[in-house]
Amino acid sequence: MYNVDALAHGIVERKLRPLSKAITLIESRSPEHSQLANQLMEKILPHTGNSVRIGISGVPGVGKSTFIESFGKLLTSKGHKVAVLAVDPTSQITGGSILGDKTRMEELARDENAFIRPSPAGATLGGVARKTRETMLLCEAAGYDVILVETVGVGQSEITVASMVDFFMLLQLANAGDELQGIKKGVMEIADAIVINKAEGSNRMRAEVAAQQYVNALHILRPKSPNWQVPVMLCSAMYKEGIAEIWDMVCDYYEKLGNSGEFESKRRKQAVDWFWTLLMDDLKETFLTNKNVEGMFASVRDAVEQGIMPPAAASKRLLELFKRH
Repeated sequence: MYNVDALAHGIVERKLRPLSKAITLIESRSPEHSQLANQLMEKILPHTGNSVRIGISGVPGVGKSTFIESFGKLLTSKGHKVAVLAVDPTSQITGGSILGDKTRMEELARDENAFIRPSPAGATLGGVARKTRETMLLCEAAGYDVILVETVGVGQSEITVASMVDFFMLLQLANAGDELQGIKKGVMEIADAIVINKAEGSNRMRAEVAAQQYVNALHILRPKSPNWQVPVMLCSAMYKEGIAEIWDMVCDYYEKLGNSGEFESKRRKQAVDWFWTLLMDDLKETFLTNKNVEGMFASVRDAVEQGIMPPAAASKRLLELFKRH
């Protein structure tokens, strides 16, 4: 059985075992555990919000694991405590590609100032995101002052990660000439920095050409923030070149947005957006598990599908059933 007070105390005391146990608790699908998890989150909340939250995404083969390991090792060498989390909506199908990444980040996994947590296998992206957000807060309460959230899935998971971090970094490869690698405009719009990895040896010149193409592409987009110009940087994670400069750039971002007050308002807005997301999820769950709705839902849905009942009338019908006691 979980003792919420003991867990909260252990986390704030920066003990690893209570942290791991607490994450297992919030990842549980049991309604009883869900209640305990909510109590735990309330207890640790005053100890959260004090980390640098960085989202990292990138095309397949970009060397994300190598980058995270080099970046993480640089940060721990500077005295930071680093937590690496993943948002992987495909993990229940693939068995969780982040688990492979953990073995590839061997050095970082052995570092006592680093914590690597595989993504929970959730049925939906929303479910995985919910657990990742709560895990991030637990890690902050346990004294991790840099949280790296990696997107393993594609598409919507990048938007989801961007909504829970302060800084979103997009890793790219040097051969950007192919229509900028078919990069999605939506992902470009949420990036706070574009980093071209593997800019080493004979690849260096191609990386410089690609960087210029990204700079040109960014000029077309409306800036996300009046206080920040999205930079395009080069690095070689394998040879640990350009990694320190990337951290300096992140610190510069924090300083600029912090001084302008934009950073604080961004976090407040994220908290309210997250509140609405959870409220809508909970309302949907309450609605669909209502005994009156549950009994009729399939037949009403089938009537809509077969064109017997208009969607608006079907929606009203189920709402009326829901309101009945």
